[in-house]
Amino acid sequence: METVVSYLRKHAAYLAFAVIVMTIPAYLSDSYYLSILAFVATKFMMALGLSLLLGQAGQISLGQAGFVGIGAYGAAILTTRLGWDPWLAMGTAALVSATIAGLVGMPALRLKGYYLAMATLGVNEIIYILLIQLKSLTNGTDGISGIPPLSIGGLGLSGPRAYHLVVWGVALLMLRFSLNLSSSRVGRSLRALHRSEPAAQSLGVDTSYRKVQVFMLAAVFASIAGSFDAYYVRFISPESYTITFSIILITGVIIGGLRTVWGAMWGTLVIVILPELLKRVNDDITNLVFGVLLVAIMVLWQGRTRGLWQMVKERRSRSGPGGSRPPGPGE
Repeated sequence: METVVSYLRKHAAYLAFAVIVMTIPAYLSDSYYLSILAFVATKFMMALGLSLLLGQAGQISLGQAGFVGIGAYGAAILTTRLGWDPWLAMGTAALVSATIAGLVGMPALRLKGYYLAMATLGVNEIIYILLIQLKSLTNGTDGISGIPPLSIGGLGLSGPRAYHLVVWGVALLMLRFSLNLSSSRVGRSLRALHRSEPAAQSLGVDTSYRKVQVFMLAAVFASIAGSFDAYYVRFISPESYTITFSIILITGVIIGGLRTVWGAMWGTLVIVILPELLKRVNDDITNLVFGVLLVAIMVLWQGRTRGLWQMVKERRSRSGPGGSRPPGPGE
């Protein structure tokens, strides 16, 4: 009994979050809002991978949209052209993404800072160009339509309620895995790598292996999310996987905060809900707003591990009564 109580206390936040998101279809019937929440789930998967890569290991990647595209196109091609089961196609696409990430990561992750960012940006552009040029396989700019929906035992999951339960179930599993990884020996080695690679190496951490490992994990998360989106929307095109999307993902993760895996959730809400609100004002203003956010992040963040909202709150509190204090380590 004590073990159960201890477990509930330790994982109270996760269990409360899981109960909330999994019971939403019981009291929300609007298909539009359920669809928005489904996209929140897939963007959350992508952000979780980036949170581990950037927040825990300190390795920036501007190529996540490319791996999302591999997942989406891999699932679409295998199901529409070869008639594969959607779940098998999703797993195969994730395996392909992990393989490509491993092959790319071994040389690219030897770079640091801006050089690493440019290398991963190049990977994203190469994948995007291939999606357009391989017309016999991808249909080029016309995209792929008629993608079959997911099903379990013959039960279709094309409805928003059923899809919500499945996609959030997978997202919660990824969240649990990420939280466990963050608090494990691997997570501690990643944070040591983030603080100082030479220091981590002196403590016996195989930094090259860890960097490639977390890069591959982020690619798998992105690929699975891309497959889920393809099965739900049932149409994909290369325009969804440009460098702009990669930048938006990074923006969300930084806004949410890099200190904790939970920051990926708050950042995801921003990058999904904010565009929906902006569309009601003006469709063309979305990129402008995210551009301003990105500039603000570059000015205020400067390598810190707090989220943008945390920094704004702290700056306001410092400007109030009681004066200011010097920033602490890592701030």
